Formats: sequence, C-alpha cells, structure tokens
Amino acid sequence: MQEGEVCKYMGFIVRGATRLFADDKKGHEHILKFGVEEWWVGDYESFHLLTPSKYYVEALEAVDMILITVEQLQVFIRTIPAIKAMVEALDRGAAVANAKRMHGAISFNAEQRYEDLAKTYPHFLQRFPQNMIASYLGISPETLSRIRHTAARKEKPAHPKQTAS
Repeated sequence: MQEGEVCKYMGFIVRGATRLFADDKKGHEHILKFGVEEWWVGDYESFHLLTPSKYYVEALEAVDMILITVEQLQVFIRTIPAIKAMVEALDRGAAVANAKRMHGAISFNAEQRYEDLAKTYPHFLQRFPQNMIASYLGISPETLSRIRHTAARKEKPAHPKQTAS
C-alpha cells in the first residue's frame, strides 16, 4: 500500500513480516507497526472510512496473507458470530496495544522504550534490522547502538577478583 491510496484490504499474515510506516517532510521514515504471523496489517482508518492513507505498508520478508475487503468483513461479522467475536477481541487487543505504545512514547525515555520492546516483543530484536527498530522506537540508530551496548554490559557478569595465594 502506498501513501495516498485508500486501504481496500486488510491482510492477515499467514507467513512473513511487514511494516506500516510514514515519511516525514524531511524524508525520514517512522515505523508505526510491525506485522508478523497471525497479525493483521493495514491502515484501519483508511480501511473503515475509505479515506486516503497517510501510510505505506511494505513486506519485509516473503509474505503469504489472506486479504479481506471491508464489505466482506461486514458480511462475515453479520452472519458468523465467531467472526464477530474474533474481530471484537482483536479490536480490543489492538486498542490496548496502541494505548500502551502511546503511553510509552510520552512517558518512557529511550532506554525504557527499548527495554519494554525487548520484554514485550523480544523476537523483533532478532527479526528486524536495527535501523528499523530505532525508527519504531523513535530514536536514532546511534542511540539504539549505545543502548544495546550498555544493556549488553549489564548482562555480562562481572569477573570475580583473583586473589593471590
């Protein structure tokens, strides 16, 4: 999906990974979300309101996904109670995740945002390039490198002092 297009489909990721991101006026990318297996990807606002998207969706790996239109989704919700329950549960989960992310963005410093990501989605740190992790956290790649270096030093046990016999 490209900025300016209406998001005609939401995608359920069966295999692979994606990112949802925006470009600022200076040409910097800002990653809002990563998508991995069993997650939905797309611009919810554009999808439901049929407005032009402010975002891009890009596959970061080979992706297999199931695409659904808003019309198909509405039919499923009306006719299949389990789909309605699933969509409501996913919407609640997404709302909670978004609220936590916003809280972290305004309340946590860079180190705390990194620690929260490492605790919540540890697989992201191995799966995605460091420059993308930095963008997702809203920090520079250099700051991320410094944070990772400090965290690695904290994890290493101190060498016991050797005593002369």
